[in-house]
Amino acid sequence: MSGLEEYLYALHWNNSISVVIITLISYDYVLQFGKEVTFVWERQWSVMTYLYLVVRYFGIAIAMICATWGGLYYIPEAPYVRIVSISYSTETSFAYHQIEIGYGIFVFMQWGFSAYFCLAEVVLVWRLYALHNQSKLILYVLLGLLLPIVALYIAVDAFLWSRSSAISVQEITITPDIKYCTAFFHIGPMPAIYASIPVICYDICLVVLAITVLRKHMKERQECKMKPNTYVVMIVRYHVLYFALNLVTQIFMAIVWAHLTTVMLSFVLLFKDTAPLIIVPRLIISIWDTHANDNCAHLSTMFEDCVCLTSPPELEQPEVDSCV
Repeated sequence: MSGLEEYLYALHWNNSISVVIITLISYDYVLQFGKEVTFVWERQWSVMTYLYLVVRYFGIAIAMICATWGGLYYIPEAPYVRIVSISYSTETSFAYHQIEIGYGIFVFMQWGFSAYFCLAEVVLVWRLYALHNQSKLILYVLLGLLLPIVALYIAVDAFLWSRSSAISVQEITITPDIKYCTAFFHIGPMPAIYASIPVICYDICLVVLAITVLRKHMKERQECKMKPNTYVVMIVRYHVLYFALNLVTQIFMAIVWAHLTTVMLSFVLLFKDTAPLIIVPRLIISIWDTHANDNCAHLSTMFEDCVCLTSPPELEQPEVDSCV
């Protein structure tokens, strides 16, 4: 395959995957919008409401930028922004500087993903806080352990994604009217792999805490001959699901440095740019939806403050409890 054919092939895959990303994100938003109106805009807001709005709309913004960056949307007349700085001395002089838009947007996308994953971790921490009867100790410990993870994300973004010696963006010109930007990785995947290990360990810690709560809850319910609380089971299940999702995402974010083929890279980016941004908001709103469709006596109460999540067994009816 000649150089021109290879560039056209890469551009075709780039634009095809971009259309799929836009379609999936838009379709999911349309499907969830009715629930969002019901459980967000028409109710009193809580901490989880703010977290939902941030991960939902910040995620959509990141997804759309990722989809349009490169070849689907490009302004060939303005590949750079020219900044004119004026300095006054004995003679007025003009200094022109060029800022690479393509590279700047690419760096913004990667920093945005890091911020998004940190917010997703906060969502999991807040759910564990609810599972542990709103224990301040659990909340402070988990948030304290999250701070090094945030610092790690910042360091990785600065060292890997923000250095031109590690990654660069190049404009590919096929014809005078057909141009696109693409990224070139100059180092291997090992630094990204090493950086992902603490993140995975933190997620394992959250999953273990959630499963521990579930086991204790199941034991207590068995002693009282009662069904497990639906919401405890849901939250733990979602912790396990997010752990698997984040594990795959961390692996994919590492292997993009491994000089993949065009097809493999396209599918890796498709997963990275859609799955986390769709699943995390759904994990939040699905619990609200289940709570609203349940015959809970405290339906008007925000789910995080509802006694159906953490009420002791004596407050519930065995087997036929509508909140279980």
